[in-house]
Amino acid sequence: MRALTVRPGQKNSLEERQLADPSPADGELLVRGLTVGVCGTDREIAGGEYGWAPPGRDWIVLGHESLGRVEQAPPGSRFSAGDLVAGVVRRPDPVPCGACAQGEFDMCRNGRYTERGIKEIDGYGAQMWCVEPDYAVKLQPHLEHVGVLMEPTSVVAKAWEQVERIGGRSWFEPRRVLVTGAGPIGLLAALLGAQRGLEVHVLDRVTEGPKPALVRDLDAEYHTDDAAQVIGDVCPDIIIEATGAAGPVFAALTGTASYGVVCLTGVSPAGRRVTVDAGTLNRDIVLENDAVVGSVNANLRHYRQAADALAKADLTWLERLITRRVPLERATEAFEQQPDDVKVVIDL
Repeated sequence: MRALTVRPGQKNSLEERQLADPSPADGELLVRGLTVGVCGTDREIAGGEYGWAPPGRDWIVLGHESLGRVEQAPPGSRFSAGDLVAGVVRRPDPVPCGACAQGEFDMCRNGRYTERGIKEIDGYGAQMWCVEPDYAVKLQPHLEHVGVLMEPTSVVAKAWEQVERIGGRSWFEPRRVLVTGAGPIGLLAALLGAQRGLEVHVLDRVTEGPKPALVRDLDAEYHTDDAAQVIGDVCPDIIIEATGAAGPVFAALTGTASYGVVCLTGVSPAGRRVTVDAGTLNRDIVLENDAVVGSVNANLRHYRQAADALAKADLTWLERLITRRVPLERATEAFEQQPDDVKVVIDL
């Protein structure tokens, strides 16, 4: 089989590699890979900035946004040949910590978790892969061309769960959500906000390309003005921050209505300094009973929530989210960002 591999820590090491077909261990599914998504984490790994190879070698099969079709399934696994599936990314640490022991491995306390295609376990960027049934989630058959959106949707499903759990500490009946950033995470966050019946606003810098129309077709409002101005005008009950840019992040922290919840999902680059009025920041958060939470990764529950959300979504809208499909033999092109890219995927 062919697979997409990289040497973590080594820039420009991305290559298509011929590997032996995998043999499933006892109880595992054998899956034919269909599509793998490319995100910022993949680009960082390909750029030599991030990632860990499996023990004993210096390369890893890349890819954590997966979609495949079951070739073989063991009896009693709840899966059958032909099922459309996505594989979960993270695995609990071997100790395990308290969170991992409860199945909340996205909240690992000691950092000894592993992740497929990222940290010490081969990813899903291969024409065949194996996965334990407990770390696979079935998708509806009609999602064959868009099911690769499962992993980013699971990240968003977790973010929404965090918002709702925190809001639920008291009476919480939000009406408006502002999503900052109209990349895949931001647009999927907007989708899940619309599915909740909220008034959805999305802030991004671009004025052309597919993003404004994708937002409008959710019956949401698209904004391109300064973050602080938009936040002040909208006065959202919830902000889901998906840029990691300093300006929107700090504008969000004090920008919600009273008893607001800000969920940070964008990872900021280190080393960029901004001047912040810490006193006003603290005062506003305290006096308005606001809450700020960071959210990353997802556990099995969130993948199932994501599968439900994708099954309910408009299929044509989801298809438009995938703006470029690249064949495996030209996989390096998927790592070269183009102006109108939203989600780029590799066909395996």
